[in-house]
Amino acid sequence: MDWLRLLRSRRVGVATFWRLLGEHGSARAALEALPEVARAAGVERYTICPENVILAEMKAARMSGARLILRGDTDYPKDLADLSDAPPALWVKGDARVLNRPMVALVGARNASSLGLRMARSLAEGLGEAGYCVVSGLARGIDAAAHHAALKTGTVAVLAGGVDVLYPAENAGLADDIVTCHGARISEQPMGMQPLARHFPMRNRIVSGLARAVVIVEAAAKSGSLITARGALDQGREVLAVPGHPLDARAAGCNMMIRDGAHLVRHVEDVLQALPPLEKEGPAQPQLGLPDPEGAAVDAVKAPEPETRTLRQTADLHTRILDRLGPSPLAEDQLIRDLGAASSHVSPALTDLELEGRIRRQPGGFLSLVPR
Repeated sequence: MDWLRLLRSRRVGVATFWRLLGEHGSARAALEALPEVARAAGVERYTICPENVILAEMKAARMSGARLILRGDTDYPKDLADLSDAPPALWVKGDARVLNRPMVALVGARNASSLGLRMARSLAEGLGEAGYCVVSGLARGIDAAAHHAALKTGTVAVLAGGVDVLYPAENAGLADDIVTCHGARISEQPMGMQPLARHFPMRNRIVSGLARAVVIVEAAAKSGSLITARGALDQGREVLAVPGHPLDARAAGCNMMIRDGAHLVRHVEDVLQALPPLEKEGPAQPQLGLPDPEGAAVDAVKAPEPETRTLRQTADLHTRILDRLGPSPLAEDQLIRDLGAASSHVSPALTDLELEGRIRRQPGGFLSLVPR
C-alpha cells in the first residue's frame, strides 16, 4: 500500500521514488515527508495519493487476475532489478515464473514487410528452442509476430498502459494467448491506465532491461525501436540488427546501427553467438547445429567478432556532441576540433542526430541544438 501510494503520488516518478526511499528509509516515512518536500520545491497544498485510489487499483487487479510484485520480491526479474531506474512495482498477469528465465527482446516496425515478419517468427522460434524467452511490446507488426512464434516456448509482453488494457485492440486475442500459454503480460502503470505517448519510451526501457540482448528486425531512421536500442546500450545489453535493402525506409534504422557496430543478424545462430552460453536452461548447442566451443563457423562465412564497443562509443559521441551544442550556431569544423575526433566519425553521428531531429544545420556550415 505504502509503495503504491508513494509511486502514484503527483510528481513522483521512478527516480524520485528511489531517491525518497533512500533518503527516508521506508515508503511510509517518505509519504509523511512528501508534503514538506513538495513545499520546499514550491508546490503548495500538496496532497499524497489517497488510500482509496490504491484500494480501487488493487480491486481492479483482483478482478483481472493480476498480481503485484515489488522490486526485492523473489519473482521480480533479476536482470531488471539491476537497473538504477528499475520499476518499483510491476503488475503481472500470467505466469510470473517466466520473468526470471533468460530473455532476448525482439522489436521492430509496426508496418513490417512480409520478409520482416518471417524473420521475426524465425528468430523467435529459434530462440525459444535454444532456451530463451522472447520479450517484446505487443505492438502490431514485428512485436506481434515474435510473440505468436514464441507462445509454445515462452514470451513476455510489456504493456505501455495498464496490464488489463489491451492495446492495440487487434492483439487482444494474442494477449490472452500469452497468458494461457504460460507467458506473462506485465506493466508498471496503474490498472486501467490507457497508454499515452509518454508511456512508450518508459515501456521500452523495461523491454530492454528484461533482456540480455535486443534484436531490431526492422526500424525506420526515426523509430521507437531505435530508442529501445539506445536504451539497451545504456543498460549494458547486446544490440543486434537485421540488415535490409538500402531503399527500404523500414530498414534504414537497422542499417545505420549495423554501420555503427551493431551485430549483424542473418539467422538465429548469429544472435546466440553474441550471447554467453546458457548454463542449463536450454538444449545443448549441438542440437541446434551451432558452432563448437572453439568457435567453428556455422557455415562458410565466419561470423564477425562482437563490436559492442564501437556502438557504445557511437552513443557516447552522440552525447558529447549534444553537450557541446546549444541554441547558438556553432561551426561544424570547430565542433570537430573541440571533440578531438576524426571528421569521418563525427559526420555520420551528425547525420544521425539531424535525422532524429536533435540538431539543425544552419547556412554556412553551422550547427545548433533543436530546443525541446
